[in-house]
Amino acid sequence: MSEEAGQMMLVYDDPSDQRSLSLDEASSSEDSPDETRLSLETTNDAIPYIGQRFVTHDAAYEFYSEFAKRCGFSIRRHRTEGKDGVGKGLTRRYFVCHRAGNTPTKNSNDSKPQRNRKSSRCGCQAYMRISKSTELGVPEWRVTGFANHHNHELLEPNQVRFLPAYRTISESDKNRILMFAKTGISVQQMMRLLELEKCIEPGYLPFTEKDVRNLLQSFRKVDPEDESIDLLKMCRNIRDKDPNFKFEFTLDSSGRLENIAWSYASSIQSYEIFGDAVVFDTTHRLTAFDMPLGIWVGMNNYGMPCFFGCVLLREENLRSFSWALKAFLGFMNGKAPQTILTDQNMCLKEAIGMEMPTTKHALCIWLTVAKFPSWFNAVLGERYNDWKAEFYRLYNLETIEDFELGWRDMVNSFGLHTNRHIASLYALRHLWALPYLRSHFFAGLTTPGQSKSINAFIQRFLSAQTRLAQFVEQVAVAVDFKDQAGEQQTMQQNIQNISLKTGAPMESHAASVLTPFAFSKLQEQLVMAAHYASYQMEDCFLVRHHTKLEGGRKVYWVPREGIISCSCHQFEFSGILCRHALRVLSTGNCFQIPERYLPLRWRRSMPLNRHLHAPRNDHAERMQLLQSMVSSLVTESAKSKERLDLATEHVSVLLSRIREQPVTSLSMRELSSTNRTLA
Repeated sequence: MSEEAGQMMLVYDDPSDQRSLSLDEASSSEDSPDETRLSLETTNDAIPYIGQRFVTHDAAYEFYSEFAKRCGFSIRRHRTEGKDGVGKGLTRRYFVCHRAGNTPTKNSNDSKPQRNRKSSRCGCQAYMRISKSTELGVPEWRVTGFANHHNHELLEPNQVRFLPAYRTISESDKNRILMFAKTGISVQQMMRLLELEKCIEPGYLPFTEKDVRNLLQSFRKVDPEDESIDLLKMCRNIRDKDPNFKFEFTLDSSGRLENIAWSYASSIQSYEIFGDAVVFDTTHRLTAFDMPLGIWVGMNNYGMPCFFGCVLLREENLRSFSWALKAFLGFMNGKAPQTILTDQNMCLKEAIGMEMPTTKHALCIWLTVAKFPSWFNAVLGERYNDWKAEFYRLYNLETIEDFELGWRDMVNSFGLHTNRHIASLYALRHLWALPYLRSHFFAGLTTPGQSKSINAFIQRFLSAQTRLAQFVEQVAVAVDFKDQAGEQQTMQQNIQNISLKTGAPMESHAASVLTPFAFSKLQEQLVMAAHYASYQMEDCFLVRHHTKLEGGRKVYWVPREGIISCSCHQFEFSGILCRHALRVLSTGNCFQIPERYLPLRWRRSMPLNRHLHAPRNDHAERMQLLQSMVSSLVTESAKSKERLDLATEHVSVLLSRIREQPVTSLSMRELSSTNRTLA
């Protein structure tokens, strides 16, 4: 222990008040003025001492507060003697450690919900007492009692700044936050912008995200009750125009809007095929009202985000999340996703277990990684980037055994044994680490890169926030824009010239069935399969890289039934066959990938949704057939310049002849409905 730290642990008290250090006893003795001095005259007084003088009691408080911050605790005003304007006025003040005293007992009130928060008070006896003196007619305050014994651990410098007493938002920062709020960006983005503006490392702002949210709460300027009425009216108007628009809401005991969820016809149709893996992002808020916003999104067959639904909640608790999930399932005709990815929220986790018991719940890795700068930057300093690289390596490992060993080494290497965030991550590892998730289907949503396109879509309608009642329309516009942009990207993918790299029949077969996005993933595995050797065992094949003499993956293949599976679980995880299985198929003279391993959700042509529209008539069937033929035409034509020239010539002639034909009696409304169905 350093000499200064040793001095800090000494107990000082007024010689004339030696009875007890207990804060419950007060002394009326005054101190001797000998050998005392004003603290303002000497700036090197780092530790309070008996007889130390201050011009005001506020100056004494500030001095003790700075001392406490250096030591690893904060203080609060505890007790006073005397009263301003009465008799001698205020004569004595006590400042105590923030953990002094015991947890106050609260009177139970059945009509008012109780906040179940753990108290930090533990009866700490550290304190400083000051008394007023009027020598020579000049009032001043002297330290008459000081104890720095603590019955709890003191915080490190990088932790003490998060105590409420030291978290402050300056007026200039408040103005910046208000300006950011008007643009609709998230609180997390506000924090990052302020860090960049101040040129400080992530996690070093003198306030937290919670402080910013509390500040935004005070910025509300619109009557939420009036807004709620307009919002419900807007939803009813949309449903009058589109019967397939769905929304649900709840009112509180006062008849005010509590929660509301909605989804569009195109979203429900997309969910029918692409709702196997879903992200439920609850990290956003409507900044103007500080309302939690939940967004359901997935990934379509072209690797682009597809929107499923929205929910606005008054509170983030088990009851609200449970209601939101029930409403979502109602929109989707009771069909629960195979997997759902969320932020780390225990109430949401419990709600998913209740409402979607058959759904695999996992944590969205990019939502977790976004918190790393505030969690670890200050703790690790220059080693933060090295730690982050090691975390990603562990995250992507294939086996649980390798992950467990690697995690232990990482904790030892970076000295994170007592870090609470590391402990929490490890306790929840089965919800985010890929070695624990590979046997479940996630459609590629676990990749951090996927967050960019999803966030870009979400920010499109968050950045346009005006009034709550208009928000549903803003989302609809954003969804419509995304659908149009998706169609353009789909067309661009379809007309691009797909380059076959292996010449294997399986490759050309897959290229004709899968979307370019899905095919590119399969092609990667096909190329790597050529570097693997397969060995037939008694009941399976052992497949490993040709440079390795040990290890490998077990592949089970039943040719008669067209069933193949691998111990790496890549097909179960992504819907794309792995290099190990493809190697076995190639060795077994299989020239086409079995149908069951070309999932419908990754194919070019999609079936019609039977729930949203009337039974398919002959016109709809023929339209779908035409759409499939056009898709095949584009794919085949793009393989060479000669094919493309021939197709362009004949399609131009055919299109001219079609335009010469009269329109049938089918109404434009029915045509529009059919086209929306096939989109």
